[in-house]
Amino acid sequence: MDTEKKDALIGGLLLGRSVNVIAISGAQLVEEARRLHGLSRVNTAALGRLLLAVSMMSARLKADTDSVTVTFAGGGPAGNLTAVGHVGGIVKGCITNPELELPPNAQGKLDVAGAVGTEGEMRVIRDMSLKEPYVGRCALVSGEIANDFANYFLVSEQQPSLVYLGVRVEPVSGAVRSAAGLILAPLPGCPEEDIERLEALAPEISGLSGYLDEGEDLRTALSRLFDGFDFEISDEMTPAYRCDCSRERLESVIISLGERELTDIIEKDGEAELVCSFCNKHYHFSGEELTALLEQARTPADGADEAGDAE
Repeated sequence: MDTEKKDALIGGLLLGRSVNVIAISGAQLVEEARRLHGLSRVNTAALGRLLLAVSMMSARLKADTDSVTVTFAGGGPAGNLTAVGHVGGIVKGCITNPELELPPNAQGKLDVAGAVGTEGEMRVIRDMSLKEPYVGRCALVSGEIANDFANYFLVSEQQPSLVYLGVRVEPVSGAVRSAAGLILAPLPGCPEEDIERLEALAPEISGLSGYLDEGEDLRTALSRLFDGFDFEISDEMTPAYRCDCSRERLESVIISLGERELTDIIEKDGEAELVCSFCNKHYHFSGEELTALLEQARTPADGADEAGDAE
């Protein structure tokens, strides 16, 4: 893998603007996830695929407060996988058992389905800064991530889509060699013959991560892949793995525990240490700091009815 080659996210249109395209080259963001979480090879592929998909889903969010959160709960030994995406394809993620490793599957490939499981569901939360977020659920169909996203788009969002996700890792070290994703979504009125042409292209699309592994950049790989499909690029951005945790956010979490639970922590432990699930950063709170937060927990919010429940 060319370590100097930056990750890229490209949006565009095909076939006379009748098919929407979003594609990602994300080796660096998946490698960052591997480094932060100490991921095994199979979990690098599993969480990596999820991060690629969520990055593409969040690429066209409008506001900084918008987000897309996807959780896979398939009942497999890797546990739950979660990824959160923000505007511009910025993502973070976590997995319950990051160090789990499995032998290759029957095809000699990383056994992502075996790690994720196939008996549960995927949940998608789209928070568009409105009063209530949109929540969608769909049963898993394969545990391989890409097929499950395609099924979700069809069943829950009534959007037929071709989804490809691929992560290649070094056999020994587990370092990420390439990571690629692609979502093709026919727009209303797309001719049936164009959809059939795209379906016939599926074997070529499955080689996208291989093109990147060989040194091609995403723009070149897509131009080769969609030669003859009237490919137009509409926007480009740089995705990244980036956690937005902060001490201030965790202070708010501690305050939200309430007076009783926070008092219990102070009396029993005298201090607290919180670890961010997405970047493994540790935040230590001394007894004095917890006491100050307890005072804030006791202070009624502005506008609150200080008369309590009396009628």
